[in-house]
Amino acid sequence: MLALVSFVFVLGVLIFFHELGHFLVAKKVGIGVERFSLFFPPNIVSRKIGETTYCIGSIPLGGYVKMVGENPDDETVGASNEFTSKPFLSRAAVLIAGPFMNYILAIGLLTGIYYFVGIPYYSPDRVVIGEVSQDSPASRAGLQQDDQIIAVNGQPITGFESMRNVIKEVIEKPVQVTWVRGMDTLSTGIVTRKGESIDEKGNPIAVGEIGVSQKASGYQEFGLVESISNGFITTHVIVWETLKFLKQLISFQVSAKMIGGPLFIAQQSGKEARRGLPWLLFFMAQVSANLAVLNIQPIIPILDGGQLLFLIIEKIRGAPLSIKARIAAQYFGILAVLSLILVVTYNDILRLVAGN
Repeated sequence: MLALVSFVFVLGVLIFFHELGHFLVAKKVGIGVERFSLFFPPNIVSRKIGETTYCIGSIPLGGYVKMVGENPDDETVGASNEFTSKPFLSRAAVLIAGPFMNYILAIGLLTGIYYFVGIPYYSPDRVVIGEVSQDSPASRAGLQQDDQIIAVNGQPITGFESMRNVIKEVIEKPVQVTWVRGMDTLSTGIVTRKGESIDEKGNPIAVGEIGVSQKASGYQEFGLVESISNGFITTHVIVWETLKFLKQLISFQVSAKMIGGPLFIAQQSGKEARRGLPWLLFFMAQVSANLAVLNIQPIIPILDGGQLLFLIIEKIRGAPLSIKARIAAQYFGILAVLSLILVVTYNDILRLVAGN
């Protein structure tokens, strides 16, 4: 239930800001907006205010702003409030506004995290437990928050990563864990559970885990100006990594199995929500920056980047593409999106199966 609520919350915020960008700029340049929908039909709420019907759908997988004269098969009469009646820059601004709002949202979320929470820092040479997952091997063995793990299978532990490297190689078999609690040193065999990871080629692989996270030694605080700067820089690091991943994906340097979809987002949203609101908001910022980059790429015709490409072609040609060509591109875009949904859903299912 927490995963579902977190998933709806994350997607709801991201979609709302994306569509709000299209809506506000369309209104600003004088384009009529017939419908503003958060999520897809069937609708839970639908209310018309002025010329626009505002809706909240029941399928939390997207949303849309329906502008007058926007679709190729819309009947247009050359009215001043039609999308196609507006100059190039106005229409381009409307298309760019959605991804731009997701970009701004990522900066805003990260700025807020830096300013109000700060960023955690961890001891490089001590492993103090911050959280023990419910019904995990560690909880059944009696490990508690603030216990310090000092050895696994007799090997001294110098940091959380060194501990994880030892445990991940042991799947559903016992490891001997030694820890300190107060003045006592305790040790017991813990049978690891099978967890999930992804190898360099994007294939799901099984790893051993006991179900603990590291406790932060503290939080580094930042002032407002520094928080804004860090929010801006971190967003651009995410943008750059997303672009780099796309390049590697297109050049077959990484597998398409690395792509995650709605099930992955739902699963990860639940995990981050259990860690706390700042972690969930940080994950939301990452997805928002990813969405901004992916949506503006001129790859799929029905997305903003594809529509912007058609607009640029129209500007160069001095005339729009034919209705037949635009409708064909629209159908191709729908097919491409459906194919992508199938691929990412298949990947998500593989991850879930590998994690069981």
